[in-house]
Amino acid sequence: MKTADIRSAFLDYFRTKDHTIVPSSSLVPANDPTLLFTNSGMVQFKNVFLGSEKLPYVRAADVQRCLRAGGKHNDLDSVGYTARHHTFFEMLGNWSFGDYFKRDTIGYAWDLLTNVFKLPPERLWVTVYHNDDEAYGIWKDEMGVPAERIVRIGDNKGAPYASDNFWQMADTGPCGPCTEIFYDHGPEIAGGPPGSPDEDGDRYIEIWNLVFMQFDRAPDGTLSPLPAPCVDTGMGLERLAAVLQHVHSNYEIDLFQHLIKVAAELTHTQDLANKSLRVIADHIRACSFLIVDGVLPSNEGRGYVLRRIIRRALRHGWMLGVRGDFFWKMVQPLVEEMGSAYPELAAKQSFVEEALRTEERRFGETLENGMRLFDAVAAKSSGVIPGGDAFRLYDTYGFPVDLTADIARERGLTVDMDGFEQSMKEQQDRSREGGKFEAKGQMPAELASQLKPTAFLGYEVVSSQASKVLGIVRAGKQIDQIAPGEEALVILDRTPFYAESGGQVGDTGSLSNAAGTFAVADTLKMGGVFFGHAGRWQGTQPLRTGDLVDASVDTARRQAIVLNHSATHLLHAALREVLGEHVTQKGSLVAPDRLRFDFAHFKPVSREELARIETLVNAEVRRNAQAEVRHMAYDDAIAFGAMALFGEKYGDEVRVLKMGDFSTELCGGTHVSRTGDIGLFKIVNEAGVASGVRRIEAVTGAGALAYVSEEERRLGELSQMLSTSGDDVTEKLRQLLDRQKKLERELESLRAKAAGSLTGNLASEAKDIAGIKVIAARLEGLDAKALRDGVDQLKQQLADCVVVLAGAADGRVSLVAGVHGKAAGRVKAGDIVAHVAGQIEGKGGGRPDMAQGGGLDKPQLPDILTGTVDWVGQQLSG
Repeated sequence: MKTADIRSAFLDYFRTKDHTIVPSSSLVPANDPTLLFTNSGMVQFKNVFLGSEKLPYVRAADVQRCLRAGGKHNDLDSVGYTARHHTFFEMLGNWSFGDYFKRDTIGYAWDLLTNVFKLPPERLWVTVYHNDDEAYGIWKDEMGVPAERIVRIGDNKGAPYASDNFWQMADTGPCGPCTEIFYDHGPEIAGGPPGSPDEDGDRYIEIWNLVFMQFDRAPDGTLSPLPAPCVDTGMGLERLAAVLQHVHSNYEIDLFQHLIKVAAELTHTQDLANKSLRVIADHIRACSFLIVDGVLPSNEGRGYVLRRIIRRALRHGWMLGVRGDFFWKMVQPLVEEMGSAYPELAAKQSFVEEALRTEERRFGETLENGMRLFDAVAAKSSGVIPGGDAFRLYDTYGFPVDLTADIARERGLTVDMDGFEQSMKEQQDRSREGGKFEAKGQMPAELASQLKPTAFLGYEVVSSQASKVLGIVRAGKQIDQIAPGEEALVILDRTPFYAESGGQVGDTGSLSNAAGTFAVADTLKMGGVFFGHAGRWQGTQPLRTGDLVDASVDTARRQAIVLNHSATHLLHAALREVLGEHVTQKGSLVAPDRLRFDFAHFKPVSREELARIETLVNAEVRRNAQAEVRHMAYDDAIAFGAMALFGEKYGDEVRVLKMGDFSTELCGGTHVSRTGDIGLFKIVNEAGVASGVRRIEAVTGAGALAYVSEEERRLGELSQMLSTSGDDVTEKLRQLLDRQKKLERELESLRAKAAGSLTGNLASEAKDIAGIKVIAARLEGLDAKALRDGVDQLKQQLADCVVVLAGAADGRVSLVAGVHGKAAGRVKAGDIVAHVAGQIEGKGGGRPDMAQGGGLDKPQLPDILTGTVDWVGQQLSG
């Protein structure tokens, strides 16, 4: 049974059991500050289990993409060297939210495995939590599993309920026992059953974990029954495929065999069992899906992890002898294997290929620079490459430490691995911090369970009367009232205030009644469905839960936000038309004073392209098309042509914004009635913010007019300074720049002549030391470039020589040293510069034959240079 068929059969089975089939969420967790990546199937349902989110269904099944390559869950270094470790893997899961429980869950699992997938029942073992007699009885009496194949697992991790068979989301909150299903590969494989001393062998392999969330754990450790117990199951697709395809290693399943064969062809490798091929096959999945989900290589956070995975794959290609591009070519076979299950992968194939190709070439380009750094580090080491330098080679140039160690061994050196690991740990800590984002509005679970979602009125009105205060929250805890002068989050039953989401900032304004006014400084989403008004209460008495308030949005600010948000949609459409359909949103900010739009693109946007984009947007503004809002089912919206942001969570019904025939997107924000309301759109900046990500900033309406007015004022000032009209400013400025370049060339020529004259005199003053001419002199009025020219001229004149020149200006000294002919190998230019610079509070370095540096112009510099001649003589004599 092929892997693709297993995936489909699992979903088809649970579809017949009245489960809603839910698409995989993004590898980047939405609004979860605790995770770097989605590492299990339950991540997208976390708020449901915590009680802060309600779904329109009570049964679900999915195939969730997962990644374990950073933070707490990190299998990266084991990938390729074991049978079942992966960075990227797929988790099959079924879920019950207060519906069925243990009996049905176990029954579904046993039925699917034995009747649909036809696994021999006698090969299946199960574990249960030691006191879960209910699960034990269902397995034994109803499923017919013999008692000798049911293993009770107790608290084996050093604390109450700390067990392989007791699951908990955190130290407090939902938790419960779990039962795991194992497959017995047979006596020819080493290893014992679960719970035995040799359970870590490969004979008995866990394939499915069924978690029963039936308790709420209090801070003191006591367990209370949940009112609506839930079920969370997870089965690794790759492990199941290995069992069903009668192979022992996950890398032997059809999906991986295809990728491994292509990797072998690209690397000209005959041995298909080579572990490097496994690494490449695994890593192309992780890298491709991370890029699909909006992560691009960088030096921090998630991008840092992606870069590390890419360069690990490239290093294994290097080990196989590859010296050119190859990794990006693995995307096509991956699409062949997984594109039908994940159409977003097929849709973004060219973008993924370009992202990987760019990173691969960048790594190749920096390889030479990295080797130069290694040479410099090795030259000054005393047999050991310091750990900090080894990490710098990894972090800056992408040299994995084992590659550094291999090169070091060839030169009789070792690497300080403890120092490297310490530096790596510090970087990983920073990486984890890069994936943490403070949740501004923490919703207490007990409050969320009592309330209905806030009704949003802001699409139609900007004020409302008699809204009821349903709850008050401070520091994530529910309170009953706030006194005058105190700050808090106020939750209303209905509100015209838009809560920050989708890049649009939250509304500001006021909540008021006879007792005072609550000045709203921001509006936040809490638990996904509650609107928290953040601000300070000023009144004659406290504001209490149950009070009624009149809500009023700052209308001028809202209107400015509306213009910028609608313009953002037009900008997105224009970017795709001018630059290509690979352009996808990577982030946005819609504020009252400006809009900011980040998008996927691998090179700067030219001035001509920016002009075309701006013209397209303003053409749509002048067309004054109606901005239509429709509510429809998600699938209908996509068929209607709406663009969705992959990785965002959308409900069964979505809001579609259509502006003429130019832009159709899913969006829950507030917008103009007609595109003409935007007035004017003006791009003010374009820049890169990360590898493969560009950013455009723009203004609209009154902000755009103010920007144009300011530009006109600056042009007027420039015209006055150049004594010309606005029409002739460009030509006049061009003439001035051409003249400046001409004068600079003439000055450079004069300096070169001066350097030639000065160095000609110096050649006759060179001191002969063992057949080597040595010069160390100060020359007035020469910059670093002239000094380098002077050193080159002296090297040509003197042949076998060591030359040190110093040029002073404005209290600083430039140093250049050169070593030539028979002097090469006996003394290094970098050492000479360091010797001089160290005496004038400076520094420097460079190649063995040419180096430069600088320092302070001290009175004793002439004596230092004289002494340098003697110092060089000692080096030559030694």
